[in-house]
Amino acid sequence: MVLSNGTPTALSGRLVTEAGIVEDGVLRWDGTRITEVGPAPEGSPGSDPVTEPVLRLPEGYLVLPGLIDLHCHGAAGGDFTSGSAADIETATRHLHRSGSTSVLASTVAAPLTDLERSFARLADAADAGLLAGIHAEGPFLSPERSGAHDPAFLRLPVQDDVARLVAAGRGHLASMTYAPELRGSDVLVYELVMHGVIPSIGHTDSSSEQTGAALDLINEELASTGFAGFSGRPTATHLFNAMPAIHHRSPGPVPLLLQRAHAGEIAVELIADNVHLHADTVRMAFTIAGSENILLVSDSNAATGTESGIHRLGGSDITLVDGTAVLTATGALAGGSGTLLDVVRTTVAAGVDLRDAVRSATAVPAAVLGVSDELGCLGLGLRADAVIVTPGLELRGVLRNGVWVRPLELDA
Repeated sequence: MVLSNGTPTALSGRLVTEAGIVEDGVLRWDGTRITEVGPAPEGSPGSDPVTEPVLRLPEGYLVLPGLIDLHCHGAAGGDFTSGSAADIETATRHLHRSGSTSVLASTVAAPLTDLERSFARLADAADAGLLAGIHAEGPFLSPERSGAHDPAFLRLPVQDDVARLVAAGRGHLASMTYAPELRGSDVLVYELVMHGVIPSIGHTDSSSEQTGAALDLINEELASTGFAGFSGRPTATHLFNAMPAIHHRSPGPVPLLLQRAHAGEIAVELIADNVHLHADTVRMAFTIAGSENILLVSDSNAATGTESGIHRLGGSDITLVDGTAVLTATGALAGGSGTLLDVVRTTVAAGVDLRDAVRSATAVPAAVLGVSDELGCLGLGLRADAVIVTPGLELRGVLRNGVWVRPLELDA
């Protein structure tokens, strides 16, 4: 049974909230805002799903907050770096319908002039309310840890280049991934923090000492500027991936990043999709850092939501091989091929508590962006974003800004 747009305007069922799971709860909204959330009044009857505005969900169904993906490169054939305005809209609307109601559009390394044009198109989409902002993954990355980025487009940070990208984002550049061991990275940090852009450590070959010095510098700059545009702490881009493996005599950045995350100084991304990370690694990260310091991300690309074919990731061709996105030319991993809800599902399957997995895909990214008063949980007065799933976390409906972008589809 599929319910049409516009109905219902309230749901009754299991709500996943910051305080825990409300087993018999009510979520109600009026227009774009949540007007009621909490336990259902005792004795409240169920409602007919066709004739009444209040819908009791089937047994075991869950209502999650809208998911917030801070790292995704596209979907449904649309690439955020090289795609047209129409491609960007197609990709974004697919992600919204898939449960990611707020999205940062990630770009890959490319010539600066190409990135400026990409940022202009993405800024237009952000102005239109489609995107929550822009995440620039590079081009200031380590050539030794380039991953799917074309090494020809990697460069050392220069203040004028960083300033050009910040300006091109028209206030929508939210974060930038960089390798802290590169010459000029200190200047990059100054420029980013001064303009309220989150520095994100990633695609790095840095030592533990270099990583620690970079975090100290970021925290000093944050403290000195007092900028309130975001959470006031940096992030780490897809922890473990595109970083040196842990060695007992040369630990690299990962142990230090986990320790600093545990202390609340940084939030670390995980692509917990059973491709980029083993389930044991995911559990270890949650145990050490805590869910309040982890950002689940999809790292999705243009192949997400498709079944075959050659797609684009910036200037490179990518292909799905057994459901995994790889560079067509080399077979190297080229980001994720699933959505953030897929990542939440595999995280729970790895043994992480549902509430922790949901927190890392909702409240934590909202806090990092500095929008917890608007997004990130099912809260009174917050934006009416919700994702309805089965007990097995299969998608059944998506509410975004009070509108059913994916109409409810309930088991008969």
